[in-house]
Amino acid sequence: MRILMCPGQGSQSEGFLTNWFELVPGFEEKIKELGEAAGKDLVALGTTSSEEEIKATENAQPLIVAASIAAARTALKVSEFDGVVGHSVGEFAAAALAGVISDTDAMRLVSVRANAMADAAKLSQTSMAAILGGEEQDVLTAVESLGLHAANFNGAGQIVAAGAKQAIEQLVANPPAKARVIELKVAGAFHTDYMQPAVALLADAAKGVATDNPSLALWSNVDGEQVHSGEAFLASLISQVSNPVRWDLCMASMDQLGATLVELPPAGALAGLAKRGMPNSQAIALKTFSDLEKIGA
Repeated sequence: MRILMCPGQGSQSEGFLTNWFELVPGFEEKIKELGEAAGKDLVALGTTSSEEEIKATENAQPLIVAASIAAARTALKVSEFDGVVGHSVGEFAAAALAGVISDTDAMRLVSVRANAMADAAKLSQTSMAAILGGEEQDVLTAVESLGLHAANFNGAGQIVAAGAKQAIEQLVANPPAKARVIELKVAGAFHTDYMQPAVALLADAAKGVATDNPSLALWSNVDGEQVHSGEAFLASLISQVSNPVRWDLCMASMDQLGATLVELPPAGALAGLAKRGMPNSQAIALKTFSDLEKIGA
């Protein structure tokens, strides 16, 4: 079984799309089309913009989703894959590639999501931190004791905590036993109640969006289970903004299939997690155009 993986926020890097523009026919045109839907100059963001510009939530999210969609549409044949999955905002790319919503609607909605989450993050001083290693129960106890939330269960011994910035700094200074904690360069406490204002705005934007049931196997960040209803998946994209990402459960479900996983650009993070936490699967990261040779494309 071959599964496409669509990465989430934080996976982008300065100029990461330059190689794709230069070598993939139709890629730049597709990015321009997606950028128009999102109201962003994604060509500039993917090639010449600074790291500071592309890490801003309002820019990062549409850029990442567009990169995955454009690579799949121009450099690959989506019909040759059996499934697709996205991490956090990457679920919007997965929804488009599975035929649940159109590419245009995916970009329009992710632009609303990005702006709304950026605005919500400005309402209070919040942050996120990756906790690497440690016993899961010890980690969760430490997180809860500081009034923080476990926002991402990424598997392979990684949990991301989110909440008040002062509490995150305390967690960094006093990590759980056998763990290390790294504060992330993000605008706020994503996938927690701090993002509730963004949920309402995204729900309003999603009204009237046409959905179809997925044409490929599609897994949800809610519980790692395969989704069969396009309408239900769209609803989960909205609620997921303020709820934990269960990537660990997605990995567990896919690993049972002994799959070949192909991570779309900006690739690397999900393939790395898969290599550490999915012993029955093979993961390939499409970081540059030349990586397509690894999958025979």
